[in-house]
Amino acid sequence: MMSVLKMMRAIVLCLLMAIVSCNKEKEVTYDTLIKNGAVINLEDGSVSTAHILISNNRITKITKDIDADHLKANTVIDATNKFIIPGFWDNHTHFRGGDYLINTNKNFLKLFMANGITTVRDAGGDLTSSVLKWRKAIENKELVGPRIFTSGPKIDGPKGTWAGSLEVETDEDIITALDSLQAIPSDFVKIYDSRISGENYLKVIQESEKRGLITSGHMPFTVELDATIDAGIDAVEHLYYIMKGCSSNEKEITQKLIDKEIGFWDAMPLLQSSYADSTALKTFGKLKRNNVFVVPTLHIGRVLSYLDEVDHADDDYLKYMGLGIQQTYKGRIDRVKNASAKQVADRKAQDQFFGELTFNLYKNGVVLLAGSDSGAYNSYTYPGISLHKEMEAMVATGISPLDALKSSAYNGALFLKQDADYGSITEGKIADIVLLNSNPLENITNTKDIYMVLSNGNHHSKSDLDSLLTSAIVH
Repeated sequence: MMSVLKMMRAIVLCLLMAIVSCNKEKEVTYDTLIKNGAVINLEDGSVSTAHILISNNRITKITKDIDADHLKANTVIDATNKFIIPGFWDNHTHFRGGDYLINTNKNFLKLFMANGITTVRDAGGDLTSSVLKWRKAIENKELVGPRIFTSGPKIDGPKGTWAGSLEVETDEDIITALDSLQAIPSDFVKIYDSRISGENYLKVIQESEKRGLITSGHMPFTVELDATIDAGIDAVEHLYYIMKGCSSNEKEITQKLIDKEIGFWDAMPLLQSSYADSTALKTFGKLKRNNVFVVPTLHIGRVLSYLDEVDHADDDYLKYMGLGIQQTYKGRIDRVKNASAKQVADRKAQDQFFGELTFNLYKNGVVLLAGSDSGAYNSYTYPGISLHKEMEAMVATGISPLDALKSSAYNGALFLKQDADYGSITEGKIADIVLLNSNPLENITNTKDIYMVLSNGNHHSKSDLDSLLTSAIVH
């Protein structure tokens, strides 16, 4: 009899505690409630209906068990039949082109936000002071735009290709360059390969490693990929350098480049024709073991490979670029006009090859980052929309829509060591969120079917996003 009474008391106590807990839940007023949304888990691809509670721009609670009518919030968003994912990351963009293009570059911020891109990784340019001002203004809600992680100026050799680059020729130059980047402070070190010596390139990586800095970059063709990985590179931008590491003749071709018997573009068909599965598998394994991320930039590769065939005069996004940006496209366009038939054919064959290489990297467990490479000089690769095109290009190679999505925000946050705050819809993380009208796991083009974007504590409805696009038109 006593045990029954004890059991009944325990049941009553549990019920009272549940009622008290429910009442406490009712008493809390959140900043935002997103109710009844289909939350996509980027880790396993599962989709579950839940309510998301947000306060102070962080996801406070995700729950399926509480009646949304009992929850209080200053703003309630009905997400019934909507799919919820983290805000997109474009993991390779550029703000550049000199002072006379500052305002045009600033205009790109609207294009990113209108496309649900809540974070960009600025991979080097000559507008660092402006980028830092924009970043602060965005944080202070004085400007609408994505969160910007920037490398600041690129590191290159003497008389490097890109304006504003930090030129290194001696060990002292390397120390000074890294000191100046840390003083900004930059979020990662971007190395470029136009003039830097192979020796100094490796030294920059090694010195960055000592300082705990994240590195990414282009690899001089006078260096072998193994040496780059061994030095501690964290990400390889573009696939030329990966292709080099998959060649059975890499040493021989590298020596020809060192001896200046051939140049960068001469090496391309030689490397592609000497691709060997056994060499590639070793390279993929080494990239994976050393946690090296790879940024394929497939979309821009396709655009540039077919400049001779595709007329971009009627591109919808051309109206956002302005004449100043369009004039920077001329260099690549002229290069195609002056190319031989063989060079044009080689470029298209390489584009096809890079798609296959990307899928092989993915299949062998190398972590990919979706990046558009959009910005001045990169002809018809438009900020904002090109990130979606990049994910579509990834899926076209055979990569799953889930993993294409992961290559944006999820992997981007991992690479920059920002995954405690970004990259997934998880309690405690920053509430950078995109609501989609249709499921991107079923069709990757659905990433463009945006219902709403939450970023930096702001709620951007579809009409808000459309207004941003309208205001971005350059007259």
